[in-house]
Amino acid sequence: QVPLEESGGGSVQTGGSLRLSCIPSGDSSNKCVGWFRQAPGGEREGVVNMDNSGNINYAAFVKGRFTMSKDSAKNTLSLQMSDLKPEDTAMYYCAALPRNSRYACNAYTIKFGLFGRGTQVAVSS
Repeated sequence: QVPLEESGGGSVQTGGSLRLSCIPSGDSSNKCVGWFRQAPGGEREGVVNMDNSGNINYAAFVKGRFTMSKDSAKNTLSLQMSDLKPEDTAMYYCAALPRNSRYACNAYTIKFGLFGRGTQVAVSS
């Protein structure tokens, strides 16, 4: 069973917006949840994370443009992306670091967590 399921990707023009959603499954007692992305031929790149206290940290390249939120009642994570740029084009993955993960919770390490199949975001100029 894939631990997380992403949706909401698509194609937009520069300056456009998209909203990604993620439904975690299985054990929800994770240390950290968030998003990372991977462009074709590129490495995984942490985008944002949220710890168990609700503290949110964004990578510098998305700060002010992306907003992460969590609906605890629906157990759903969202990533609102605005002012999208061509360099944001990538596969976006929702990720979670389990409680027993050896990694600290931050926007860099979220890329080492469990993740789903991803959702594609394409931004054209």
